[in-house]
Amino acid sequence: MRRRTLVVTGVAFVAALVAAGPVSAGGFTVATPSAPPGSTVPHHYVALGDSFSNGIPILPLDLEQGSTPRCTPSLLNYPHLVAQELGAVSFDDETCGGAKTASFTSGEQPQYNALTPHTDLVTVGIGGNDMGLLSLGESCINFLPEGTPGTRSCADTATAHGGDLYSEKIVAFAPRYTQIVHEIRERSPHARIVFVGYPTAIRPGGCYPMQPMWARDADYIQARIDQINDVMRTTVTAAGAEYVSLRESTVGHDACAVGADRWLEGPIPSTIAAPLHPNQTGHANAAQQVLAHLR
Repeated sequence: MRRRTLVVTGVAFVAALVAAGPVSAGGFTVATPSAPPGSTVPHHYVALGDSFSNGIPILPLDLEQGSTPRCTPSLLNYPHLVAQELGAVSFDDETCGGAKTASFTSGEQPQYNALTPHTDLVTVGIGGNDMGLLSLGESCINFLPEGTPGTRSCADTATAHGGDLYSEKIVAFAPRYTQIVHEIRERSPHARIVFVGYPTAIRPGGCYPMQPMWARDADYIQARIDQINDVMRTTVTAAGAEYVSLRESTVGHDACAVGADRWLEGPIPSTIAAPLHPNQTGHANAAQQVLAHLR
């Protein structure tokens, strides 16, 4: 466990918001980080999740957290921004690139190891890797126009057997979200458990060739992301946890957006961020949505 006692200076949080500029849902201004009105300062906050929560390679990195390079989080990821703004007394960022739910109990950095009976806030962003979300996104990339010999639609591939491969994976995964809530509750019975959904990736019809996904493939991958979010929300709330949606606040800020309006990068990032992942502004928005919920 790599627990940190936070010395809250607010530099990282303010830097993220300055870079983000005005954020949807009203935005907020921070002079000195402190607990938002109506919220309780967490004694011990643990962030669990995959690369959408981890934020690497967005600089600077938190070299005190993470047991391996791919588990080293960005200081500007949304868990760090939330921890600073809330003034968390101690904070463990266990998020890791490529993490699946099995990473919570085993592997190079078992994320559940950070949970204690005194943990009072847990955020969770997980499931995409279990259901092959990133590999689906990569399979939807086509630099050549539709109909070019040797190319194939990812939507056609996923539905070639008469069903829908990824939709079926998502439905089958749903009970695992319930298990995660119970597993966290066993280790941290008094914790507030907040799941964070995935942001909008691409707008209806996409924007080929600016982003190399054919229109129907762009619609297919966004439909599966929406399905994951719906399953996550329905399942975890039924199990007694909470859910924060990033879908609505990121509409219009997908990979097709231009300049500062783009909060999620395409296959070729335009900022220091992983391909097909949120950039610094995307993490600042996610932090705002989580904080608004916690209030």
